[in-house]
Amino acid sequence: MERQHWPTRLWLVRHGQSQGNVARDQAHRAGNLIIDLDWRDVDVPLSELGHRQAEATGRWLAALPEDQRPEVLLSSPYVRARQTAEAIRTAGGLSGSAKSVILDERLREREFGVFDGLTTIGIREKYPDEAAHRAKMGKFYHRPPGGESWADVILRLRSALNSINLQYENSRVMIVCHQVVVLCLRYILEELTEAQILDIDRQAEILNCGICAYDFSIDHKGLCVPELALWNHGAPLEEEGAEKTSAPDAMAGSR
Repeated sequence: MERQHWPTRLWLVRHGQSQGNVARDQAHRAGNLIIDLDWRDVDVPLSELGHRQAEATGRWLAALPEDQRPEVLLSSPYVRARQTAEAIRTAGGLSGSAKSVILDERLREREFGVFDGLTTIGIREKYPDEAAHRAKMGKFYHRPPGGESWADVILRLRSALNSINLQYENSRVMIVCHQVVVLCLRYILEELTEAQILDIDRQAEILNCGICAYDFSIDHKGLCVPELALWNHGAPLEEEGAEKTSAPDAMAGSR
């Protein structure tokens, strides 16, 4: 018998450009040690461009037939992700049966610990021993004091996917989250290795509002298998004329 325990389609969308992305770029260009932001990372909002990117994505989804649009919209509780999800919903990007945005803290950004609010130069200057340890361990397994490694993020995402399987089987589900979260979800869904996911990460930054999508089919054993249908898709932004951006999330927090 066929065993289906997945959504019919799973969308992964990175949030739009945030003010943290902008501040991080400015800090790196200036050679600063600290990113000039006074918000906690959880409270960093979208930039003006980020709002336009999110709205464009929502309108692109709204142009799909209703039976292809997301029926469930899950989001990281971080402000930039919530604003992106709400913009998608407001623009009509969901099917008529969809409810309000559902927040799930397991989808939050990776926690940076003592590295929060620092540029790469700042980390090397303020925490040289920890920076050397990170270089040796690699970012997949290195956990900054008070923060998370990629492996830590993957642990909570496995739990989130189990909940999705239980609650939203045979539904079209969209997750709005963060760059590392998208990559870690791809690691889980495709059963990748550390080397494989880091190679994907090196190839290109994930676009702000870049879309990833998985469809699911039954294999010869009767098990449901995810198939990558879209990766880092920026067409919605191109069609709407909104500028595409892909800066890594800033390690933004109060200084």
